[in-house]
Amino acid sequence: MASEAECEAALQSLVDAMSTLEPELRRKYVVDRTVSVRVTDLDVTWAAHLTEEGLIGMSTDAPKAQVRLTVTSDDLLALVAGKLAVPTAVATGRVRVQASPFDLLRLSSFL
Repeated sequence: MASEAECEAALQSLVDAMSTLEPELRRKYVVDRTVSVRVTDLDVTWAAHLTEEGLIGMSTDAPKAQVRLTVTSDDLLALVAGKLAVPTAVATGRVRVQASPFDLLRLSSFL
């Protein structure tokens, strides 16, 4: 089981990686949404605001988000490191995504 600090660092690296994406790509696929990541084995939830600028305002103050991901700490680290593919993780139930059909379609094109 990964630690809370390791998960937070992984999420921060995801925030950093999103900031390096071409602005045109972000504008094409990113819709302004609140996003949360619940790490079940640590019983912690991080939330952020997904915008054309990337993921901003990450904190553990997690109101109900429009796009909600649920994952274990080890799977979160594997996803961020690229060792686990998002489609595989979702198809096998290692990651649960709760979002509107529109958001799922947009995000699947982006991921």
